[in-house]
Amino acid sequence: MQNSCDVIVTNASVVMPMVGIVETNIMIEGGRIKSLVKSPANIQASRTINASGKYVLPGAIDPHVHYGVYTPIDEAAKTESRSAAVGGVTTIMRMLRLCGSYTRIQKQLEASGGRHFVDYAVHASILKPEQVHEMQYLKQTGINSFKIYMNLGAELNHILADIEPETYATMDCEVNMDDSLLSSIIEKAAGLNAICLVHAEDPAVCSEYIKSGKERGLSGLKAWSDCRPPSSEASSVTKVCEIGRRFAGSLYFVHIGSTAALDAILAQREKGNLGVYVETCPHYLTHTIDYESVNGKVVPPLRSKSDLQSTWSALKNGIIDTVGTDHVANRIAAKTGKGDIWSALAGFPGVATMLPVLLGKGVNEGRISLERVVEVTSYNTSRIFGLYPKKGTLQEGSDADLTIVDLDLEQTVTPDLLQSYSDYTVYDGWKIRGWPIMTLVRGKVVMEGGKVDEGSLGHGKYIARPVEPAEISP
Repeated sequence: MQNSCDVIVTNASVVMPMVGIVETNIMIEGGRIKSLVKSPANIQASRTINASGKYVLPGAIDPHVHYGVYTPIDEAAKTESRSAAVGGVTTIMRMLRLCGSYTRIQKQLEASGGRHFVDYAVHASILKPEQVHEMQYLKQTGINSFKIYMNLGAELNHILADIEPETYATMDCEVNMDDSLLSSIIEKAAGLNAICLVHAEDPAVCSEYIKSGKERGLSGLKAWSDCRPPSSEASSVTKVCEIGRRFAGSLYFVHIGSTAALDAILAQREKGNLGVYVETCPHYLTHTIDYESVNGKVVPPLRSKSDLQSTWSALKNGIIDTVGTDHVANRIAAKTGKGDIWSALAGFPGVATMLPVLLGKGVNEGRISLERVVEVTSYNTSRIFGLYPKKGTLQEGSDADLTIVDLDLEQTVTPDLLQSYSDYTVYDGWKIRGWPIMTLVRGKVVMEGGKVDEGSLGHGKYIARPVEPAEISP
């Protein structure tokens, strides 16, 4: 029936990418947007959601989430997708790392099936030369983006891979990202019309500085930043772009938070003949080397106040395309190591605080607009990674992924509030104004008022990319 639907969201101030705020009512049927109508009169719906006084955003997409590293994916999928739902994130993109053959990926996908509250997609990290030959196979499984760890080599050549389902032993993997491997990944990805996600740091430079820092007895986050300098990021950006340009590839720089790296990326964009995209993370917008805790250890490191301001400016002005969290689901006992910067683990949780940080510290403090938040957390991400137009927009035919936010709601951040496996957060005790109050994934309410519907476990589905085009009205 034309005037019936499963769910109708009334009095909706919808934040439309590239358009602005549109006052409308959203009809949802079969998990998709059926129609946007001026009046809800005479429309029959199984459920009515009144969004008066709130804003309705296309569901947020976090393109950079690590889970399955410290707990098996069959458990991690549940805890981290629950945390995503709390934060208004409707799709998470797992940064998968397998040390051996990717023919084992089916075991990972099967174990994660039926274990998510929100939808999910996968990036595959290419760590070994033999994995380059498996990229075609990975594309056939719906993976169209490949991670390159330029930071792994010299004496910094070890990383934790994702563990086997139903096991708990962490898996160390040796990686040496030399120029030959780097070039072969980019060439293969270009041939597959796929995108490469790049962690840009020079391991030789960082190895030398870290060795010196330890010998000199340095400590704290400033020492960590000094030993992995922004110049290392900048030189790696230049190097990989020169390689990428030879193959007419597309590069997506992850977790950028320094002025030097941003300047290097801008210089490469101006040269053209290469697709270049930039992601930053919320922590580069809120924390600096002055943060007095090893909990803030991350790679690349937190930077200076000047770098923080540059990152906000780049976010506002369109230089930065997306925001991802680099979420790592670890716990404080393992995170802190022996209590010093050298033994502490890098990475911390963040998927649930992405939107609150951008709403509270961005929109409510006048740094960026609500429309810009939608662009960097949903619209741009969906287009870059082949999820559009099913994701990243609220139009007829698109998936009914909605995040309803209250810009006036103030909450004090605690680990319990965020509902992750992690038992700490770098935002612990922060009062942030602006929170998601409802998360809908394909028309189903999975979070309301901070409470996740446990009956929604398994509603989240694997999204193969590129997705089949949805029926979107012009």
